[in-house]
Amino acid sequence: MCSHLSLNQKPQVIAERYRLQSWQKINELLPVYHNNAYNYQVWPVITGIEPDALQLMHWGLIPSWARSNLQADKLKKNTINARIESIFEKPSFEDAARRRHCLIPATGYFEWQDIKGKKYPYFIYLKSGEVFSMAGIWDTWTDHDTGATKDTFSILTTEANPLVAGIHNLKQRMPVILTEETENAWLTGGFDATSIQVFMKPFDAHKMDAYTIGRHITEKNSDTPAVLKPYTYPEFMQTSLF
Repeated sequence: MCSHLSLNQKPQVIAERYRLQSWQKINELLPVYHNNAYNYQVWPVITGIEPDALQLMHWGLIPSWARSNLQADKLKKNTINARIESIFEKPSFEDAARRRHCLIPATGYFEWQDIKGKKYPYFIYLKSGEVFSMAGIWDTWTDHDTGATKDTFSILTTEANPLVAGIHNLKQRMPVILTEETENAWLTGGFDATSIQVFMKPFDAHKMDAYTIGRHITEKNSDTPAVLKPYTYPEFMQTSLF
C-alpha cells in the first residue's frame, strides 16, 4: 500500500513542471516532507478538467453515492489506494475510473521492508530527483447534512518492479508512476478494463532508487526534513538488494 508521500519542492518548481496557470493554493502547503494518508490531510492534485491548475483534495476517495458521514468515513479508510487491475470491478472506483482521472505529484514515497517480522522504513524516489506523477482517480462527495462538498482521491497501484518488490516484500505493490509522456493520456481518461492495461506496467526500476530512513516517520510530528535523512540500522547489514 502506498500511504506515505513526500513533496519536498518549492511551489514555483511544481508550477513550472506542470505548466500551471494557477498554483497559489500550495504556497502555504509546500514543502511536505511526510504526509500520512490516514491523517486525511489535503494534497495537491491535477485533474483532467483543469489541467493547468492545482486542486487540493483529501486522500481517501469518497464516491459521490455515499449517503451519510458514517458511510463516507468507512469508505475512505479503504480507498487510499485502488488496484488498477480491478478498479472497474469496485463500486467505489468504477465511475471515477471511467471519467475522473488525476495526477498526484510527489518527490518520493515511503514503504516498509519486512525482515523476520521487523519493519524497516525506506524512502523511494527517482534517481533524477525530479517531481513525478502518480496516477489517481477522484470524486466529489456532498455532505447531505450540511450541503458542503469534498473532493477526494485515490492512488492507483500495480505490481511492483524488482526494486520496490525487494522493499515492499510482503505485498509487492507500488504506485502507478507515469512518465511525462503518458501524463496527458491518463488525464484524458475514457478508458475501460481493456484499454487501461497499458498503464499497468511498473515504472522502470533502473530509474528509481531507495534508502533506509530512521523511525522518526512513526512519530506524531514527522513532517520535518529529518524524516528524509538516511539512516543505517546497526542490526541490518546494508547491502545492495539487487
